[in-house]
Amino acid sequence: MKTDPNSRRNFVRFLAASPLFASAGIDQPTLTRLFSGTPRDQSEAFGLVDELTAQDPTLIANAADALDVFDFEPVAKKKIPPAHWGYLITGTDDDATIKANRDGYQKWALRPRRLVDVSKLDTSVDLLGHKYDTPIVLCPLGSQRAFNSEGELAVARAAKAKNHLQVLSTVATTSIEDVIAARGAPVWWQLYATGDWNQTRAMIKRAEAAGAPAIVFTVDLLGGSNRETMFREGLLDTRNCVQCHAGGRPAPGVSGRVDDRDNRRKPALAVPAPGTPIPEVGTPTWDYVKRIKDTTSMKVFVKGLLTPEDAELAIQHGASGMFVSNHGGRADNSLRGTIECLPDIAKQVKGRAIVELDGGIRRGTDIFKAMALGATAVGIGRPYIWGLGSFGQEGVEAVLAILRRELEIVMRQAGTTSLKQITPAYVLPRNA
Repeated sequence: MKTDPNSRRNFVRFLAASPLFASAGIDQPTLTRLFSGTPRDQSEAFGLVDELTAQDPTLIANAADALDVFDFEPVAKKKIPPAHWGYLITGTDDDATIKANRDGYQKWALRPRRLVDVSKLDTSVDLLGHKYDTPIVLCPLGSQRAFNSEGELAVARAAKAKNHLQVLSTVATTSIEDVIAARGAPVWWQLYATGDWNQTRAMIKRAEAAGAPAIVFTVDLLGGSNRETMFREGLLDTRNCVQCHAGGRPAPGVSGRVDDRDNRRKPALAVPAPGTPIPEVGTPTWDYVKRIKDTTSMKVFVKGLLTPEDAELAIQHGASGMFVSNHGGRADNSLRGTIECLPDIAKQVKGRAIVELDGGIRRGTDIFKAMALGATAVGIGRPYIWGLGSFGQEGVEAVLAILRRELEIVMRQAGTTSLKQITPAYVLPRNA
């Protein structure tokens, strides 16, 4: 979740010039270093802003005031409780893979073409027979009522207004039935496997009955996750949240595994499935994908793949597609940005399956680069939650509108009038 110095425009300069910051001994290099560092560094920087600027005029007051998606981040930071903010921004270990996700896009440069008629653009994409206005997918992100009282419903209404694909998390704080009703169309459903196949199978059948056309089996948290930033931020939260968390301490997503969570506010998990438990023996392997396929008529996707070898195995086991993803840097600390993994995977897949890319996308140029390197669609997570936490549905809509506008600008500048025209010919390694 590295912030782009250019996107901040005069934000850091303004703060550094403030008499309050000067009197506190906080200079521009310090702020720049923090805002350009890990999520933990950025959280420290926003903490300084909170302490020294109660009413900072550089914080946007309305969603319409935002010039880029980064403008929502400090507003969301002020409004979201500390433990919930920690859950959102955390990576694993020292958060270095979050930074790698953002840095990866800087390793690719654009090759714009000129004198092309770009008066008409087509940014639409077809996914499983449904046409969406852009390739931007709202990725599954749990516990959205932790960021806004309407949570997933506000996101669903924004997705409806802007015609985007929404993928709902297993640990959503709103039922899939209610989300589909708010969306006015089917959403895809993400699956975290539980330690009881009877429970997992019941969740799959519920999503199918609700009308979800696809299930997104997420595989990158099967070993858990060391979320240090989340725990550090949680220590700042003194609320007693016994209605939401066992013991009263706000600690969402402690390990990343659904079996270790307090799931009272998670409709997919709150009520145990009827029937005899079927305990899993070991953790899922590739045979699990076939088990899911044999259980449902939904298309099956595998989320969390980073190598061409696993992409090939996914196809061999019947997956309709894959999400090239490292869970936004909160799964393993690979130090590889997902955009760095994409070219080899796209080369292996050769159009045989849908390839979604997520992780670190903050700009229209990021989307363009991902499409050029072989993505069918791209996903965002934290940016739309910044919008949600800042201004609810209106904030989510604004984030989507900004990213679409930026994508359209770079498409015109590059001389590409449709997503299919965005090919590897339009990018090259920066050192080439």
